[in-house]
Amino acid sequence: MKKFIFDTYEEVCQAASELYVQQLKEKPGTVFGFATGSTPVGLYNELAKKYKAGEICFSKARSFNLDEYYPMKKDHPQSYDYFMRENLFDKINLSQFSLPSGEAPDPKAECKRYDEEIAKAGGIDLMLLGIGHNGHIGFNEPSVAYSMGTYLTKLTQSSIDANSRFFGPDEVQPTQALTMGIGEIFFSKKIILIITGEGKAPIAKKLFDGMIHTDVPASFVLLHPNVTVFMDKAAAGE
Repeated sequence: MKKFIFDTYEEVCQAASELYVQQLKEKPGTVFGFATGSTPVGLYNELAKKYKAGEICFSKARSFNLDEYYPMKKDHPQSYDYFMRENLFDKINLSQFSLPSGEAPDPKAECKRYDEEIAKAGGIDLMLLGIGHNGHIGFNEPSVAYSMGTYLTKLTQSSIDANSRFFGPDEVQPTQALTMGIGEIFFSKKIILIITGEGKAPIAKKLFDGMIHTDVPASFVLLHPNVTVFMDKAAAGE
């Protein structure tokens, strides 16, 4: 594991973006795993800037996203499909991208389809992860057992509360999501984990205490042979 600590969130995003430049130079047809939430927004902005400046090209690449609310319409402003288009896909030349469908009538069949699509693409070359305040990655919430492949999961109250600010008072907030399982994430060839902000300092401390915790799903990533962690000083404070 490689761990880098920077003064600011902006410096974290800049440094992480350089790995994408390097990755695409080495393998133009890279299969990316993308995450949502507030953590990767700055990185996506950097990637969009590098594409506009001609420093990076996604024309031969493809991507799979970690998760999606269920049920959720693609055109809903809080869907992860909408999020990715707004923050990245509409700003770069990546035409091959996939997310679990929150509109699928049969979530179990959708999970099977998604796993098969990832396998057909050869698996994830570079997976991007953030970490929730409760230690989740994707929507793999704290538990005593974890799924290998994509599955439908119930969100913990802490995750629901953390995301409630994105939904209006008259909107029905999803309490379930489709998410890649720990196994799917672990089989990625490379992993980037970004942890920023003072609010993530307590979970960062627990993550790096040398133990693999079943109630901190992100800790399983530390077993992976090729992980690069980017942190700002606020998150690394403890």
